[in-house]
Amino acid sequence: MSLHVVAAIYCSLVRFDDAIPVLETAIKVPEVSRGADHALAAFSGYMQLGDTYSMLGQLDRSIESYKEGLKTQMEALGDTDPRVAETCRYLAEAHVQAMQFDEAESLCKKTLEIHRVHSPPASLEEAADRRLMGLICEAKGDYESALEHLVLANMAMIANGQETEVAAIDVGIGNIYLSLSRFDEAVFSYQKALTVFKSSKGDNHPSVASVYVRLADLYYKTGKLRESRSYCENALRIYAKPVPGTTPEDIASGLMEISAIYELFNEPEEALKLLLKAMKLLEDKPGQQSTIAGIEARMGVMFYMVGRYEEARSSFENAVVKLRASGERKSAFFGVVLNQMGLSSVQLFKIDEAAELFEEAREILEQECGHCHQDTLGVYSNLAATCDAIGRVDDAIEILEYVLKLREEKLGTANPDFNDEKKRLAELLKEAGRSRNKNPKSLENLIDPTSKRTTKKETSSKKWSAFGFRS
Repeated sequence: MSLHVVAAIYCSLVRFDDAIPVLETAIKVPEVSRGADHALAAFSGYMQLGDTYSMLGQLDRSIESYKEGLKTQMEALGDTDPRVAETCRYLAEAHVQAMQFDEAESLCKKTLEIHRVHSPPASLEEAADRRLMGLICEAKGDYESALEHLVLANMAMIANGQETEVAAIDVGIGNIYLSLSRFDEAVFSYQKALTVFKSSKGDNHPSVASVYVRLADLYYKTGKLRESRSYCENALRIYAKPVPGTTPEDIASGLMEISAIYELFNEPEEALKLLLKAMKLLEDKPGQQSTIAGIEARMGVMFYMVGRYEEARSSFENAVVKLRASGERKSAFFGVVLNQMGLSSVQLFKIDEAAELFEEAREILEQECGHCHQDTLGVYSNLAATCDAIGRVDDAIEILEYVLKLREEKLGTANPDFNDEKKRLAELLKEAGRSRNKNPKSLENLIDPTSKRTTKKETSSKKWSAFGFRS
């Protein structure tokens, strides 16, 4: 245990890299077969190692350590011990952070099963499990199941007199209603939470600001833009003068959400300012690398929208470096960021680089989303376009033939992209029939000449000219 103490000291000094080898040594000392005390020491070491990797932003290694800890704990205590349930929930939360929702759901179900046996009905343990399950179901788009879990969690919290927790769950319920376009019910849930937060925490608490942001989002979606902007401004006033105890993470999260709404207002410059503020709040905080990468990816999109392609590419590149380091290089989000970076490279005439980025994005999205997912199909089209641009006509033809076959067999031909791709393929086949050694098209045709002055709405709906690049 002395090694665990040394590692904890290193962590308190923010020397996480020094703590890692100490903990790796510590978990080798106990002999699990010698009894519960040794198993507990090994379990503690694995969990502390997982936490340390998490603080370094290395989510994949963090999760692997937690898994080893859970395995050791289950060998010592059995599969149904309540302490095992707590570790399952902890690991499920790590999977949620890594956007691995299927794994998180499986663990959360196991946690619910254990607590159902050992805890009374409507216990606080069950409420916590259902709250997490609601978050997982929401992330997977299963809103009805998410709503069911959150309502049950709310009832359990009410039964246990947890007023503030009830308000927090009411916000989650409001989010589900908003996703289901049940706007009146969403407003009711948000207003209930707002009343509790104001009375228990004060008018200027970040919890109040967070509800203002949710209401701003709702009113934007219902076309009440003046009300939406007003709620954004109210939230920003709170974040500008935070009450004692407010964490930088709370403020950064709120600024990111407000930025997304300003982006919907078609005010990318204002949205960028808020994202920059959020990033500065987090840049020195351990364990925030994945969040910062997400901010940089969003900034890249907005730089791209306003025609600042060099800055867009730089932001995407920074995000890619952090995502690789944090273990998210196999996630669908990583594939999407690679695709966006590829599009920025196209605008900067770095076509060979773009082709490499599209190829890596294709491999990831095929694995994570499947061949027929819209993001995967978009990358196929972009890859075909780059192949055409650099004279790899046969490869471009092969990719387009494959995409058209997928659309015909799996998705149907009603999608407007089908006709665009069919036309492009016909042109390529015609030109290839005349000469397999044709020169690649001028790069002037590769770049959309209107892109620098294109609004967000136009950017999202346009079809790239000539080669058909898709964001």
